Amino acid sequence: METGDISILRKLSQHFAFSSIQMHEAVARKAGLSGTDHKYLGFLIQKGQMTAGELSALTGLTTGAVTGLIDRFEKRKLVKRRFAENDRRKVIIEPVTQKIQQLLEPLYREFRQASTALLASFSEAEQQVIATYFEKAIALMESTTQSLNHPPAKTQQSNGK
Repeated sequence: METGDISILRKLSQHFAFSSIQMHEAVARKAGLSGTDHKYLGFLIQKGQMTAGELSALTGLTTGAVTGLIDRFEKRKLVKRRFAENDRRKVIIEPVTQKIQQLLEPLYREFRQASTALLASFSEAEQQVIATYFEKAIALMESTTQSLNHPPAKTQQSNGK
């Protein structure tokens, strides 16, 4: 692929990311959430119940920020806190999936229908190319996130003495 073609694809990818952020922010506002709270709620739906520490590690938020996040969700009855059976010091955060779906599904209904129709307009071969791109792009972003969050330890070099 020519350099100019890659530049066009990179710009389209950035525009896609920006448009996605704007759409999710709009959905979040309609749901009475902040954009980031909306996305973290999505993590909970996707991953299921987890400890506050696991949510902190997944999101990169501090434990204090996660506590505030959970407090906000619990106030809206979107999650439940419960103690781990084997260790009462651990608190399990459990998404209230039905309540979350009732809140968000109507806001996504038209988008999901339209995006399903859009994807269906591509041939199976084209859909496979799109799927391959997303799988590889996700792996690349996860790898980059991991390296930024956990850079390799610097080795100590002797100072020649």
